[in-house]
Amino acid sequence: MKFIDRVKIHVQAGNGGRGCASFRREKFVPRGGPDGGDGGDGGDISFVVKQGMSTLSSFRHKVHYKAESGASGRGARKHGRNGASLTIEVPPGTTIFREGSDELLADLIEAGEEIILFRGGRGGRGNASLSRGRKVAYHADPGQPGEEGWLLLELKLLADVGLVGLPNAGKSTFISAVSNARPKIADYPFTTLSPQLGVVSYDDFKSFVLADIPGLIEGASLGHGLGHYFLRQIERTRIILHLLDIAVAEDRDPIADFETINRELGLYNASLLEKPQIVVFTKMDLAEARGRVERLLPYFEKHGFPVFYVSAVSGEGLRQLVQRVGAELEKLNAPPSETVVS
Repeated sequence: MKFIDRVKIHVQAGNGGRGCASFRREKFVPRGGPDGGDGGDGGDISFVVKQGMSTLSSFRHKVHYKAESGASGRGARKHGRNGASLTIEVPPGTTIFREGSDELLADLIEAGEEIILFRGGRGGRGNASLSRGRKVAYHADPGQPGEEGWLLLELKLLADVGLVGLPNAGKSTFISAVSNARPKIADYPFTTLSPQLGVVSYDDFKSFVLADIPGLIEGASLGHGLGHYFLRQIERTRIILHLLDIAVAEDRDPIADFETINRELGLYNASLLEKPQIVVFTKMDLAEARGRVERLLPYFEKHGFPVFYVSAVSGEGLRQLVQRVGAELEKLNAPPSETVVS
């Protein structure tokens, strides 16, 4: 299924039903009073988080959503039926904005979480209600319109760990080697055009969710190369794995590549640079990569970044890296009073 992370929809709550203006007409009952019933209330529009739903693709072919309007009142004091509310299902991690503004209406994370965003219109009062304690009413109220508007839905991945790196840094191969994800793998840039999620198992019955964020490039924070589309997905991750291809051609500097990606992360959202970041030297099965380790390692040690050497092809270093990531997540998830020994 194609990953869809941003959609625009129009929603409209139900209108209130019209009140009824009528008078009692029965044989042998002179001067029957007003007996028009009230209109029913319109249905509300609510959003609920559905567990197992992972994209916004269900909104691709349907843009307009409308709750049922209330029924009109009738004579003999018969009130109209309330309109049925409409519940719209969204995946965990969905944020809802009012279209055309930065107004955040909802941030839906937990499965089963539900919020009513648009209220249905109140049903109009019939002339029986309007006549109470006053002169006889010969008219009835119209129902009130339901709330409506255009909404922007955005999905941010709820992954524990995010993979970042330049195109062809080996992220797709890495996530396929350590998890159950099966992304497209090929020897050209931007092979992966949408975020991929995989579940990584470690120790006994422990696991975490890993997200392969498609390759970033210089200028991503300005939207270059679908930058905002990609960067938006890493905001909720707990740890960043920064994959570096150190087997690149001699005219490329892996340290410059590293600084380019971190600069784009910081320009997009400075808090991304505060997340724990582990540097991963990839493609260590190649002689070119092994020959550069000693030259590159001092830079990362100086700046306090832990470094792991891996090869998704041979499996070198993968188990140790996964164990370290699992231990770091346990530290982050532990209550302040607990100490987790890795």
